[in-house]
Amino acid sequence: MPILQIDHLKKYYGQTEPVVKALDGISLTVERGEFVAIVGTSGSGKSTLLHMMGGLDRATSGKVFVGGNDIFAMNDEALTIFRRRSIGFVFQHYNLIPILNVYENIVLPIELDGTRVDKDYVERIIRALGLKDKVHQLPSRLSGGQQQRVAIARALATKPSLVLADEPTGNLDSKTSQEVMILLKQVSEQFGQTIVMITHNEDIAQTADRIIRIEDGKIAMRPETSGKRGV
Repeated sequence: MPILQIDHLKKYYGQTEPVVKALDGISLTVERGEFVAIVGTSGSGKSTLLHMMGGLDRATSGKVFVGGNDIFAMNDEALTIFRRRSIGFVFQHYNLIPILNVYENIVLPIELDGTRVDKDYVERIIRALGLKDKVHQLPSRLSGGQQQRVAIARALATKPSLVLADEPTGNLDSKTSQEVMILLKQVSEQFGQTIVMITHNEDIAQTADRIIRIEDGKIAMRPETSGKRGV
C-alpha cells in the first residue's frame, strides 16, 4: 500500500465565474521510502497540493490517503491529532520556537502529544544532522542552515508516515542549500523516511528519486525519474 495516495483532487476558489482552479483533478501515489519533488512555477498549484497532502486545508472534492487513512473523512480534532503524529513538516521559514533550545524544539511535537520521547532515536537524528554540539543553543544563535537542520530533525522525531517539505531551501544561499539537500537525502535513506518536497528550483529537485511537474493545477507530464543525482 502506498504511503500517500491522492485521487482526483480538486480545490476551487469562488462560487461564480471566473472560478480559480488551484487544483484540477490531481491523482498520484508515493511509495514508502520515496523522495519525491513536486516542481512548478509560482501559482502552479504546488503549494496548495502540499497543504492538501498535510491536511492543512480541505479539498473541494477528491481524496487524500496517508498511510491508508482518508484524512478528509476525519473531523478537525481527529485530523489535528493525526497530523501531529503521522505527518512531519519542514517549512521555508523554519518555525522554531525562539525561547526553546534546539533539543526542546526537536521534541516539542512529541511532548505536545503527551507521548514518550524515544531518546535514542532522537539522538540518532541529531547526530545524523550534525547538531550534537548545538542542542543547548537557542535558534537565534544558529545560522539559517543550522535552523533548517533543526526543523528537519523536528519533522523526523515523531517517526511520521510522511514528511512534507515546503521550499526547504528557499531562505538559504546556494552553498547552504546544497548542504541541506544532501543531508535531507541522507536522512531519508538512513531512516527510511518518505518525503515529498515542493520547490521551484530545478537543481534542488534533482536530489529526489522522482520529479512531478505541476502546471495550472494539473500534472503537466508523466512523473520522471531524477536519476537520484545529488546537488
